[in-house]
Amino acid sequence: MLTRRDTLRLLTGAATVGAASRALPAVAGTSGGAAAQVWKVTGKSASSLASFDNTLKAFMQARGIPHASLAVVRKGRLVLARGYNWTENTTFLAQPTSLFRVASLSKPVTSAAVMKLVQDGKLSLTAKVAPLLGLSTAADARLASVTVLHLLQHLGGWDRAVTPDPMFADRAVAAAVGGTLPVTQAQIIKYVSGRRMDFAPGTKYAYSNYGYLLLQKVIEKVSGQAYATYVQQKILAPIKIGRMVLGRSAKSLRRSTEVPYFSTKPGSTVLDTTGALVQAPYGGFNLENMAGHGGWLSSAVDLARFTRLYDAAGVLTSASITKTFAKPATGVNADGWYYGLGWMVRPVTGGTGRNTWHDGSLPGTSTLMVRRNDGLSWVVLFDQRDDPSGLGYGDIDALLHKAANAVTTWPTTDLFPAYSL
Repeated sequence: MLTRRDTLRLLTGAATVGAASRALPAVAGTSGGAAAQVWKVTGKSASSLASFDNTLKAFMQARGIPHASLAVVRKGRLVLARGYNWTENTTFLAQPTSLFRVASLSKPVTSAAVMKLVQDGKLSLTAKVAPLLGLSTAADARLASVTVLHLLQHLGGWDRAVTPDPMFADRAVAAAVGGTLPVTQAQIIKYVSGRRMDFAPGTKYAYSNYGYLLLQKVIEKVSGQAYATYVQQKILAPIKIGRMVLGRSAKSLRRSTEVPYFSTKPGSTVLDTTGALVQAPYGGFNLENMAGHGGWLSSAVDLARFTRLYDAAGVLTSASITKTFAKPATGVNADGWYYGLGWMVRPVTGGTGRNTWHDGSLPGTSTLMVRRNDGLSWVVLFDQRDDPSGLGYGDIDALLHKAANAVTTWPTTDLFPAYSL
C-alpha cells in the first residue's frame, strides 16, 4: 500500500504460466503500436487553473498513465473537477465522477467512522481490542494491551518491515490456518493472532494495514452493521456522497463507471487455487479483504467533498476533529510530521495551522489526498503505479503544490452542485 519512501517525501516541497502470460493484456498505454494515444480532458475548470491541467498532462504522458482524475477545492468550493485520458482506446473516458480504487485513502474514511462511534458514546479510544473482538492472546500476551487508539495511530505492534504484511500473504495464511484460497478476513486475524507481535504496543510507529482491518471489525462489532453500511449511512450520506462503494478484485466485477487498472507486473491469482498468472490489479491481491484499509472506490470529486468533513463541525464535532490531528504519544518524525488518526499531519512552522494528507498505492493504483493550511485541498487518482519509464509516482505531490502556487486568480464559483448525487 503505502511505502515509507513515498511517505517521507510527501509535503517536502507522502492455466499454465506460459499460456496465462501470453493472454495478459498489454502494458498500459500501449497496444503493440496499433493506434496512437490521444489526450482527452473531461470536466470543468477555469483558464486561470491551467497549471493543474498542464501538470497532469506532462506527468501522465511521461509515465504512460491511461486515466486519472483531479479535484481541487478552495475554501470549501470545488473549483476544478477533471478527468484525464492518455490512451489509444477511447471507448472509456475518465470523468470527474469516475470511480477509482483509492487504496489507503480508505484509512481516513475508516478513522472518521471510528470517531463517529466515539463521539456518539458507543466506543472509547482506550478500549482494548482483543476482548472486544474475542482475539486469543495465547501466542503473545501483549496483544491484550492493544487499544483502538494504537490501531488508528499505527502503534499496534505489527511492523511489516519485520514480518511481511499479512494482507498480502494469502498463501501463507491459508497454509497456516488449514484453509484454501481465497482466504477470509477471519482467517487473516486468526493467523496474525497466533504469532508473536513485532514490538510492544504503543512503543513505536510502524505503518500497519492489518491494524485497520481490526478497526473495520471494531466498527462492525460496535455498530451492529456491516462496515460499508455504517460508513455510507453515518459518514458519507450526511455529506451528500452517494457514489462511494467497496471495490472488487475480479476484472469481471468492475463497475460500469470504474476505470480499468494497469500494471507491468503479473502475479499468481490469490482468488482461487488455479495458480493462474494474472495482471496484478486483477487477482494479485484480495481487495475485498482490504475494505477498512484500502478497499474503497471513489471519484476524486467525492473524496474532495470528504475533505470538507474536517473544515468545520458537522458529522464530526470540533473535539473529534482536534483528536484526529493530535500528536501521538510517540512516533513524531524528525522532520516534524506524524500520523494522527487516519491522516498524516505536519504542523506549519511559526503558526497554528497544519497540512494533512494521505497517499495510497496498490498494483494499478496510485492516489493522493491533501489538505493545506491555506484552505486549499485536492485529490488525484491514477489507474497505474508502475511503467517502463521508472519514474516516481510520488513526484505528483510536489508538482501539485507547485501548480497551486502558480495560480494568481482563483475562481469564486462552486462546482460541487454540478457533480452531486
